Amino acid sequence: MSDDNPTLPYPSADSEHPTLVVPGNGADAAPRATRRRRRWPWVLAIVFVVLIALVIAAEFIARAVLPGVVRSIVIEQLDLPGDQQLDVQADGILLPQLVAGRLDTLRLSTESVTLEGLTGAVDVTAQGVPLRGGDLSGATGTIRVDESQFTTLLADTDLPVDTVVFDAPNVTASGSVSVLGAAIPISLTVEPGVADGDLELTPVGLTVGGLEIDAAEVGSSLGALGATLTQTQRLCIADQLPAGLTLTGLDIEGSVAVIDVDVDGAITTDASLQEPGVCPQR
Repeated sequence: MSDDNPTLPYPSADSEHPTLVVPGNGADAAPRATRRRRRWPWVLAIVFVVLIALVIAAEFIARAVLPGVVRSIVIEQLDLPGDQQLDVQADGILLPQLVAGRLDTLRLSTESVTLEGLTGAVDVTAQGVPLRGGDLSGATGTIRVDESQFTTLLADTDLPVDTVVFDAPNVTASGSVSVLGAAIPISLTVEPGVADGDLELTPVGLTVGGLEIDAAEVGSSLGALGATLTQTQRLCIADQLPAGLTLTGLDIEGSVAVIDVDVDGAITTDASLQEPGVCPQR
């Protein structure tokens, strides 16, 4: 080129001509956005942990409060003493059940309770327990009584019963009868069971005056009483239990008699089922 058209140099980068930087296009923009995105999983995790902690706390509170509430209701409905020992246990996770207004399974147990004069240990398992009123879906239970209480159960029979001794699977009732003015000791061994809601006592052995006696001999020597001693006895004890309870089985286990019962689900709403049952006129 000629000197008539010289090439001018670019101006130097000085304070009068600063270099402009477009915001957001720098090298540090991507790391900052990445850091912001990485914080979200931690925030969600913390929120999730807090929610889980609240649910667990609510579950513990429900389990702490529910037994006392149920105990108070049962004691009031059955007119039990205020200091009655009663354990309450609910199965499963309580919060969904409380929201639905019905407990899946509720277990009530006590080592000793007196119902209509009969004292024993009671265990009841109820299903479908309404929390806002209504009938149970169903319930079953057991009543455990000792020898003295079983003696009370046999008090209204025609058998001479002073004492009862358990010898699984049988029961031996001992007493005395008067023959020609003399008291003759008698021990009758029976196999207990349940038939149509009544106690059933099937004789399996008999001693009179300490001697084993054949059934035919008893019938001829003791007359009507002899015939009673050798026949199966049926005993209604409905008047010693709430009307909502029906006997379904009976077994001797060690030193106790285990009585199985079925519970009418309407016992929670029908006051008449909480009252003593009725036996036919004897």
